[in-house]
Amino acid sequence: MKGYVTIEDNAPAVQSAPLVSVIVPAYNAAPFLDQALASIEDQTLAHLEVLVINDGSTDDTLTIAQAHAERDGRIRVIDRPNGGYGSACNRGIDEARGTWVAILEPDDWVLPDMYRAMTAFAGRFSRPIDIVKTPYWRICDPDTPAQKRLNCSYRHRVKPKAQPFAIGEAPHLLSHHPSIWSALYRRDFLLRKHIRFPEYPGAGWADNPFLVETFCQTDAIAYLDEPFYCYREETPEQHAAFVRRSTVMPLERWQAMMDVLERLQVTDPAVMDAMVRRLFQYLGGITAELGMTDEVRAAAAAAFERLDAAWVLDDAAIAPADKRLFADLRGLPQPAGSTLPYAGSLAREGLYTLRNNGVGYTLKMIAGLKGR
Repeated sequence: MKGYVTIEDNAPAVQSAPLVSVIVPAYNAAPFLDQALASIEDQTLAHLEVLVINDGSTDDTLTIAQAHAERDGRIRVIDRPNGGYGSACNRGIDEARGTWVAILEPDDWVLPDMYRAMTAFAGRFSRPIDIVKTPYWRICDPDTPAQKRLNCSYRHRVKPKAQPFAIGEAPHLLSHHPSIWSALYRRDFLLRKHIRFPEYPGAGWADNPFLVETFCQTDAIAYLDEPFYCYREETPEQHAAFVRRSTVMPLERWQAMMDVLERLQVTDPAVMDAMVRRLFQYLGGITAELGMTDEVRAAAAAAFERLDAAWVLDDAAIAPADKRLFADLRGLPQPAGSTLPYAGSLAREGLYTLRNNGVGYTLKMIAGLKGR
């Protein structure tokens, strides 16, 4: 069967290596997989391969993937028992033959010029690029009449002094959604640095440690400020269900990110500031649904122990309520001082959001921050 392999099969012979290997880790993705694979097949860059890792799906994922492989010889399907998102991505990295590795989650899709534009951008520089990063489109209220496309929260604000750059020059890329899939990674960079995903069960948020593993091991990042990747955002109901099911997982993954930074001996203040802000974003997402339960309090206290107090208390972007919580759980005096710096930070964020996504979304964001 053209383009199809089982876990025991060898990869089909191909005359020349592709430029990009697109890894699609798929578990029970039948409702969306056809759209995802069609978006890769429609790429203006033809010289690519697609590795669909069917991770023990129990729906029609395998059948859909096989049908695409029958029609397009660039697609290979690797059928295997369930091992989780990280394990599936690692299998894809092991199988990839391209100069570049990309990841497409099976419920998302990409615009036709993504891989051509990104590889062409990498070719503009006089030295090899390890990571090409782009913003992405947020697809809100997906698959409903209210579906809309919004800019992500770092478009137009990643402005390193020069390109390529190290992550300390663009810390916004660490303080927002990991979005590891709106990037290309040079395969020999991943191999040389022994970069792999943690193999947690299920989805497991394995992208969090991978984010810092990649960005913090190179000074050859290139940023193209044009979105191509369309990310289907979870609904409020899906987010609430996740928080109830895996309450402190975000804080555990933040701890894993800090473990990576310690192992790599990263001390850049800009990176640490980004990590502090990510921690409070994760904590806010949990407490907005459940409040400060004993479990959340214990996990937050453990995370806070890893932070220098000045990183939190001197950061104008951290809400006063979050600073009070930090001081309480660390047994420190309650912070004093004006709330004006935080108000100024909110104003700057509001102006950015207004320019980036318009009035309606900005008002919604401000309402969500009320009282913090």
